[in-house]
Amino acid sequence: MTLRTFMFDSRAAAATEFALILPLLTLLMFTGSEAGHFVWTQHKLTEGVRDGVRYASRLPIDQVCNGSTAVLSGTALANVKLITRTGQVANAQANATVPGWGAAQVSVTVSCQAFVDTGLYTDLNRAGPIVTVQALNVAYPSLFQALGNFPSSIHLNAKANSAVIGI
Repeated sequence: MTLRTFMFDSRAAAATEFALILPLLTLLMFTGSEAGHFVWTQHKLTEGVRDGVRYASRLPIDQVCNGSTAVLSGTALANVKLITRTGQVANAQANATVPGWGAAQVSVTVSCQAFVDTGLYTDLNRAGPIVTVQALNVAYPSLFQALGNFPSSIHLNAKANSAVIGI
């Protein structure tokens, strides 16, 4: 084979181009998958705290506040934390919606007499309470942690609050 025929031979051009572009395509595929998983995980965390605050806002007001003192505790508090992490209250052993999300990473705070004193709070003769649910420092469970190139120090947070209406 002469140099001229070698230079103009295009029989393996597609395979060569594919071999050159394959590492970049693989990197884009894994990066896209990880980015999608990150967004999904943050969404599940946000959805969880919204479910928890929605559940807490429907508790009877006297289970949440006694005057200006927050009294949310016991089973009611445990149920708020459970529904925040798992999306249900039927099974205390249920898996968290975000792997590795523990009950200690759910914070529930109540601000008594923090909302308006009109409307349905008129009968209380005081302002209504606000409940805040937070997910604090939940470790991001990477899809590709085993590859060793993804930092394990990424932590996610979410916060939601609502007035307690006691329906």
